[in-house]
Amino acid sequence: MGRLGITLLAALMSSLPCWLGAPCPPVPTPSNITQFVCTSPSLSSFPTGFPEETLMISVEFTNLSSIGPDALQKLPKLQELHLSSNQLRSLPGSLFRDLPALRVLDLTNNLLEDLPPEIVDSYSPLQHLVLNGNRLGALEPAWFRTLGALEWLDVSNNRLQALPPNCFQNLSSLKSLDLSNNHLDRLAPELLAGLPSLERLNLEGNQLHSIVEHTFDQMLHLRYLFLQHNHLSSLPARLFQKLGRLGHLDLYNNSLTSLAPCFSEQNLTLELDLSGNPWACDCAMLSFMQWATGRSVGLYALQHTRCGTPENLKGQTVAAATKDTLSASCPAAPAERPSPCSLPQGQAP
Repeated sequence: MGRLGITLLAALMSSLPCWLGAPCPPVPTPSNITQFVCTSPSLSSFPTGFPEETLMISVEFTNLSSIGPDALQKLPKLQELHLSSNQLRSLPGSLFRDLPALRVLDLTNNLLEDLPPEIVDSYSPLQHLVLNGNRLGALEPAWFRTLGALEWLDVSNNRLQALPPNCFQNLSSLKSLDLSNNHLDRLAPELLAGLPSLERLNLEGNQLHSIVEHTFDQMLHLRYLFLQHNHLSSLPARLFQKLGRLGHLDLYNNSLTSLAPCFSEQNLTLELDLSGNPWACDCAMLSFMQWATGRSVGLYALQHTRCGTPENLKGQTVAAATKDTLSASCPAAPAERPSPCSLPQGQAP
């Protein structure tokens, strides 16, 4: 390596973020070190001896299978705890209760099937809770009862089959909720109640066949909604009508044949992915395409947005179907029927 290469390498090394931290105790460290990283595959017990000034601990990619109830005692300034990619099967009930400054808790890729009845027993400033890649079969409302400051909750890639109503009702600050890649086949109408700040909801990769009409009504700040890779065959006309800030909706790879576009008039720009569905290229699709053309709607993956019916159009892209082709199924003199979006709720056209 030439002198220039060595200089560049030295500059790169000096710019590495401080969160890389120092090795965990009992390795001696300078007194001003506040961040520690332990990644030894042979580590099987939680390190001890962290100074009271510690701000961040990362014990990841180890053989840690359990952790004692007093492992995090006397760490009043700890802000981040990363325990991902270990072998943890359970957690002591009192583990996180004396961490008044904890903001980030990452438990990704462990073997957790349950959590203590209340992760913390009093108000917690926790902002990020990541439970991705565990074996959770259910969520308990008690886990979130004291997490009013939580902004990011990730429970993706677990084994969730159903969620109780009002499960997240105390999470008034939550901005991102990731429930993707579970086994959810339905959503209770009250499931998402109490989430006025939610901006991002990921339900990708579940087994949803339908969603009831008012499920999203209270999420007035929602901007991103991911429903791809489910089994949705139809959607209520008014499902998205209250979502005035919705900017991105992903419906890729479902079983949808038609879509009634009752979106809020506040949706000045909207990005839709409708690909991977067996669309019925008929009069209803003509109405949808005319609606989309008249608004600031961006349609993604048009080359994969194809007709499922009628037979003579099967496999053809919706974008390539002509107006005359789509209108072939329309009545010669269609009766004037009010739009379902303009009717009072609960009244069919």
